[in-house]
Amino acid sequence: MFDLLRQHIENRTHLTEDEFDIVKNYFVPRKLRKKQFLLNEGEVCRYIGFVNSGCMREYTIDSRGNEHIIQFAIEDWWVSDLNSFLSGEPAEYNIDALQDSEILLLEKSARDKLLDECPKMERFFRILIESNHVANHRRITDSLSTSAEEKYLKFIKTYPKLFELVSQNQIASYLGITPQSLSRIRKELSQQ
Repeated sequence: MFDLLRQHIENRTHLTEDEFDIVKNYFVPRKLRKKQFLLNEGEVCRYIGFVNSGCMREYTIDSRGNEHIIQFAIEDWWVSDLNSFLSGEPAEYNIDALQDSEILLLEKSARDKLLDECPKMERFFRILIESNHVANHRRITDSLSTSAEEKYLKFIKTYPKLFELVSQNQIASYLGITPQSLSRIRKELSQQ
């Protein structure tokens, strides 16, 4: 259950066996069935979750009923409404399972204790948040300056595994385009 988390942490900072034993004690395993919610908009996000298996999504629904996917999270990725988690304010997003998933949850108070008990994890989470910040800025830049076709091509190149797991409607939602536009783009690309 914790092997993937260990490998994930080791890719960013080294922990001894004793340090990793401390880390494991703070995470709580949880299984989610497809369509089961981890977080509902308006609740305070109490966890950050490491996806051990499965696929999750973070999204919001606008006043017209349109879904806007902010993030997908597959095996070896993290998922949370980070603003709500860090600030204690109500979440702006929903998080649910797109397929049966196993995640390791870390509560805010547990994370704070973990950082005190294992200082190397402070470095780990700093690196994680920096990477997240860079990725979010790239996504914002792409959404403002690239065509729908370019967004789609970049998505399938960057996330080939994810491309196979989620529906075309969900990809369209993530890219900020209509399903009809995505269908047209896919048809045009197949004719090239």
